[in-house]
Amino acid sequence: MRHPVLTALCLAGTTMLSACGGRDADVDRALKGVNIIDESNLNDIMLTVGAPDEAVAYFRGAVDKAPDRIDLKRGLAKSLVRAQRPAEAATVWSQVVNTHEGTNEDRVAFADALIRANDWSRAEQELASIPPTYETFQRYRLEAMVADSRKHWKKSDSFYETAVGMTTQPAGVLNNWGFSKLTRGDAAAAERLFYEALTYDPTSFTTKNNLVLARGAQRKYDLPVIQMTQKERAELIYTLALAAVKKGDVTVGKGLLQSAIDTHPQYFEAAVRSLEALDAG
Repeated sequence: MRHPVLTALCLAGTTMLSACGGRDADVDRALKGVNIIDESNLNDIMLTVGAPDEAVAYFRGAVDKAPDRIDLKRGLAKSLVRAQRPAEAATVWSQVVNTHEGTNEDRVAFADALIRANDWSRAEQELASIPPTYETFQRYRLEAMVADSRKHWKKSDSFYETAVGMTTQPAGVLNNWGFSKLTRGDAAAAERLFYEALTYDPTSFTTKNNLVLARGAQRKYDLPVIQMTQKERAELIYTLALAAVKKGDVTVGKGLLQSAIDTHPQYFEAAVRSLEALDAG
C-alpha cells in the first residue's frame, strides 16, 4: 500500500529536480548575459583609456581564447594602431575584412592602418574596393591623403573639402590640407588653411609650426597673432629663422635665432648651435 505513495514522492522529487534544473539554466543564461555586458564595457575601456600595450595584450589573449570572435579581432587591430604598430594592425584588419562579417567601416580602418604602415598602394586598392555610396568622414580623409601621395591635386582638394564638410572637428584635416598646399608651393593658400585649423584647435603646435613655415615661405618673418606659450614662441621664432636662412635671408635668420635664444625660458641648445654654425660659416 505504500508503493503508490513512494512512487508519488519519487515523481514529485523528480519534478522538483527538473524545476531546479530549469531555474539553474535560466540563471546560467542570465549570468552569461551579464558577463557579455561586463566584457563589452571592459573592451570599450581598454580601447579608450587603457594603456596601448596593455590593450594589445588583453585583446590578443581574448582572441587566442575565442579566435572566431570578429569583435575581439577588431579590438586587437585598433589597439595595435594605438600602440603605433600599424603593420601588425593591418595584418589583423586583413583577417577581419576577409570574413563574411567584414564591413565597409572595417575596410576603411584597414586602409588607415596600411597608410600608417606606409603601404600606400594597398591602401589605395582597399579604398577602391569600397562602394562609392559609402560616404564617411574617415573614408574621404584617407582618399584625400592617397590622392596627395599620387600628386592628384584636384582629387585631393575635392576629397579634403568633402571631409571638412562632414565633421564638426576638422582641425586635423585642415592641417593636412594646408600641408598639402605648402608642399605644392601654394604657401598663401596653406597659410589660410592653417589659420582656419587653429580656429578649431588653437592648441595644436604642429599647426602653429606649419603656419609659421607657410609665412616664412612668403618671407613673412613676423609671428602670427595666435595663442602660444613663451616656449612655443621661442620655437616658432626658431622655425622662422630656419625658413629665412633657407630663403637666403641669412642676416634676418641670424637675428631671429638670437631672438629665439633670448625668448626661450630655458637654454635653447638647437638655436645656439644653429647661430654658432652661421657665425662660423
